[in-house]
Amino acid sequence: MEVLPKKFYERDPAKVAKDLLGKLLVRKINQTQLIGRIVETEAYYGKEDPASRAVLGRPKYCVKFLYDVPGKVLIYNVHKYWLFNVVAHQPKKAGAVLIRAIEPIKGIEIMKRFRKVKNLKELTNGPGKLTQALQITKELNGSFVTQSNSPIFIIKGKKVNFKISKSKRIGVSKDLPQKLRFFILGNEWVSK
Repeated sequence: MEVLPKKFYERDPAKVAKDLLGKLLVRKINQTQLIGRIVETEAYYGKEDPASRAVLGRPKYCVKFLYDVPGKVLIYNVHKYWLFNVVAHQPKKAGAVLIRAIEPIKGIEIMKRFRKVKNLKELTNGPGKLTQALQITKELNGSFVTQSNSPIFIIKGKKVNFKISKSKRIGVSKDLPQKLRFFILGNEWVSK
């Protein structure tokens, strides 16, 4: 298992968001691993980004995390759902990548129990759904996805061929002009 290093996240959030597609998100719970392929992401920046938590200023820990060490986990709550982000930015900048959807690969029956759903396509096809399926909560804040002994980390995985598409970010009232949502074209687990 080749864990993506800190250096991977020390780049422009949009590049990181695009390059995370196809990588594997691993959630360890005791001795069990729940694994999914990242199929949809969104990039966020600092105070220049009208949709960023840095502009909203709340919760305060989010603002601090956006400027923190790349590769760190940032989790916050929106509409009763936890959202899983990874801090990603260039030196002296701010940013993070929201993981919006994963394609479940390992531990699917456990994910179904956590989500209380039977339909596989409804399991992890949205940011709140994947955090429920993987039992991701604010307790993971500050963990590093760059360490294999972390309760959550991201690995390179096997090379998979796919086409990437992009669009405006979902659910934001004010946005930057560039398209900052990236997804694997045609993948069934991309959010609708």
